[in-house]
Amino acid sequence: MGNSIIDFPNSMSRLVRFIVLSLTAISIASAQPSNVAPVATLTLEDAIIRALQKNFSLQIESYDTVTAEAQVDLADSDFDPSFSVNATKNLNQQASPGSILDGTNIVGPRTDRDTLRVTANQQIAATGARLQVGSNLRRSKTNSRNALINPAYNSDAFVSINQPLLKGFGSENTKAALNRARIGLKRAGHDYRAAVLDVVRNVEVAYFNLASAREQLKVRIFSRDVAQKLLEENQAKKDSGVATDLDVLQAQFGVANAERDILLSAQTVQNREDQLLALIDQFGFSEGVAQVDLGEPNFTPVAFDYSYKLARENRPDYASAELLIEQLRISERVAKGNKKPQLDLGASLGLNNIQASGSNAVSELWSGDGYSWGLELALTVPWGLRDEKARHAQAVASLGREQTRLLQLEQRILVDVRSAIRTVETNVEALRITRLSTALSEQQFELEKARFDAGLSTFRRVQESQEDLDTARVREVQAEVSLAIARAELARLEGSSLERYSAELIEPKLD
Repeated sequence: MGNSIIDFPNSMSRLVRFIVLSLTAISIASAQPSNVAPVATLTLEDAIIRALQKNFSLQIESYDTVTAEAQVDLADSDFDPSFSVNATKNLNQQASPGSILDGTNIVGPRTDRDTLRVTANQQIAATGARLQVGSNLRRSKTNSRNALINPAYNSDAFVSINQPLLKGFGSENTKAALNRARIGLKRAGHDYRAAVLDVVRNVEVAYFNLASAREQLKVRIFSRDVAQKLLEENQAKKDSGVATDLDVLQAQFGVANAERDILLSAQTVQNREDQLLALIDQFGFSEGVAQVDLGEPNFTPVAFDYSYKLARENRPDYASAELLIEQLRISERVAKGNKKPQLDLGASLGLNNIQASGSNAVSELWSGDGYSWGLELALTVPWGLRDEKARHAQAVASLGREQTRLLQLEQRILVDVRSAIRTVETNVEALRITRLSTALSEQQFELEKARFDAGLSTFRRVQESQEDLDTARVREVQAEVSLAIARAELARLEGSSLERYSAELIEPKLD
């Protein structure tokens, strides 16, 4: 047999051996980096918990919730009472000629006046009225001889209210901004939950991809070991005269190709590690990732009605869309109310008193005879109410648009859930098929190897059956990962990702 084959020079054989040994050394160093020592197992649950604590995307999203909470406080502050204190001093010297009667001779009288004013304002949320309460204390001193009290102290107290009767009346108008802000806070919470679900899905995908990459690396290493064993067997057969130099050379190239695949797989493992670390650990890239566990595939059937019900009840984007419509309904009602004319009723009541001392002016205020009261009815009607009608039309259009978008979202949820379930079912069947294919490939390889050992087959056929086995094993791993990712995506669409693990959603709080 050996005489019928072209004999290759020994230098070529040594060259191939050198390439194989070099690739082996490189691949071993790359397959397990020196700074990574995966000893313990990083469970998927642990990875998700770490992501919820350290993920940058969630931290960025949390600021929106804090901003929304501050917006509620800002809107609610409109109903806080306000207080003001003013102190003024005036000196008035008339430039006109004086009069003998007032004793000023050539120039007019001079008046020195000091005023202290204290007021409090409050908006009444129930009716939209504005209430003002205040008091003034004035000291007046003049050089006029006609003044009966000099210096004179004048005190007064007053209360006034302005109540809208048409436009702006009622709590719905008054508290519109506050109600929208409160709904906005709820929407921010749903948006944060949506971001959490996205992060959980992304962690699941990254985790499964890393597990897949490591499993594929194991397959490549196993394939290399098989190729190395075949090389040794061929070398032994060549030494005994059963195999040729070509058989040995083909086996050497098989080992070289296996080492190349290990090198590429090791690079993929490291890239997948970085992708997972970027999600779960802000700057812990030097720590590496411990062993990950792909786990057993979940072959449990999925019920559409149940999944769709979960999606309608739990999906944060759907809840946020419903809340947006609620906000727009408030804006529409306010805009509709603003088409009414402005009719305001004003009322005021006051007391006043004049004494020779400031203390008496204050103490005698409630027993004095000085008082005042007034009523005002003011009507304002913009011509044609064009501005108000246009704003109401905009509000109606915005509401209609978002209501239609909600229907569209409901339709998309229906389609997405149906598609996700089909993907899960397809991957379940695909996994069953790939496992069968792997089992058949293993049988084929063993039979072809036995035929080769018996001299009934060629080494090339053995290599091809080994390559088929490697491909089947990789496809099986990929099928397991595809099924796991499909179930993760379905859980995200259902809004049930967190319930699959012992992770809890921690709402961000305002510091």
